[in-house]
Amino acid sequence: MKAEIITIGDEILIGQIVDTNSAWLGQVLGEEGIEVTRINSISDTPEAIIGAIEGLYPETQLVLMTGGLGPTKDDLTKQTLAQYFGSEMVFREDVWDHIVELFKGFGRTPVERNKQQALVPEVCEVIFNHKGTAPGMLFRHEGRRIISMPGVPYEMKHIVQDGLLPLLRDEIDYQIIHHTLFVVGVPESVLADRIEPLEGEFAPSIKLAYLPKPGLVRLRLTARGKRNEDLKGDIQRAVQTLRKAVGNDLMDGSNKAIEEYLGEVLTERGLTVGAAESCTGGGIGAALVSVAGSSAYFQGSIVAYSYDIKETMLGVDHNTIVTKGAVSEEVVRQMAEGARKRLNVDFAVAVSGIAGPGGGTPDKPVGTSWIAIAGPTRTIAEKFTFGKVRERNIQKTIFAALNNLLKEVEDYSA
Repeated sequence: MKAEIITIGDEILIGQIVDTNSAWLGQVLGEEGIEVTRINSISDTPEAIIGAIEGLYPETQLVLMTGGLGPTKDDLTKQTLAQYFGSEMVFREDVWDHIVELFKGFGRTPVERNKQQALVPEVCEVIFNHKGTAPGMLFRHEGRRIISMPGVPYEMKHIVQDGLLPLLRDEIDYQIIHHTLFVVGVPESVLADRIEPLEGEFAPSIKLAYLPKPGLVRLRLTARGKRNEDLKGDIQRAVQTLRKAVGNDLMDGSNKAIEEYLGEVLTERGLTVGAAESCTGGGIGAALVSVAGSSAYFQGSIVAYSYDIKETMLGVDHNTIVTKGAVSEEVVRQMAEGARKRLNVDFAVAVSGIAGPGGGTPDKPVGTSWIAIAGPTRTIAEKFTFGKVRERNIQKTIFAALNNLLKEVEDYSA
């Protein structure tokens, strides 16, 4: 089944709000085996709404529209759809009763304007919205289902999950499976050179996409086919092919962000971590605590930007800083070991670098970062040379640090 998403509202077009509805719908529909072929954001005008419907792809079977169903005069979707489908507007007593009960639960009484929400095109099938006042409206037209829903995210999600998908599941004989891996510190072009010679080993159902961001490239494998096909097996065989092409640089995050996957590994093994940060200024700690439940494994981060803090808080030797420089293997090793001791953790990651735009030297250019991991059995350090853009250097250092930490945690056997 192929679907299109139409989001309605000038607030989306002018950047006043971010369209999170489409992202959620794309993910949920894909999990159900429904392929989204286009997302279209339009203004709340009759011309735009009608134009979007008449411009649907011929193969589209399902259309999900969000927005424009409020009780004010600038919300025109409902009236436009009634006109387009040649239908009268009718007052639905059951919808009005639902609205009255909903307001009663809030300790309020609906006003006359709220009755607008109980007016719906006569030809539509109402899908009740138990989270709000505007019902979902399902139209059947020329072999398509077109459903109009509120733009409020939690109301839209409720209608899709509890109302729409149960209607569709018996008709879906298709599956779409995504599996995402990631590589830190290897450019996209280098990855492509490693992988392309082996892509012929992928099953016909498999498609590979490269998703680069600063310091990291995600590799998304997508398998599409009938429900009786072994798509999971195709995915796993494709993963093995990627592992053969990329080697130890390939990390399997099970479709999760690296900090989330790292958190799962740490939790599963009962290990704790901390950080000592210079050039990232707390970014590693921020990434780790962005994961719910991180208090189970993350103890803290010492932001040691100055020489004095490196020495007093982390125990870095003054002479080492003077002779080797703050951005050096020797210093970052001492930072990691000092953080592990002071934070009383199993593993500590430390970073020190020249983010830029100034501060570089011929032997330590802008973009140089040293990363060390101190663990129960050893301390390792690695030098990276990123680029000349400060923000990208910081992000790349964070990703590389988390990646190296993950490798050490996975390799450790208590």
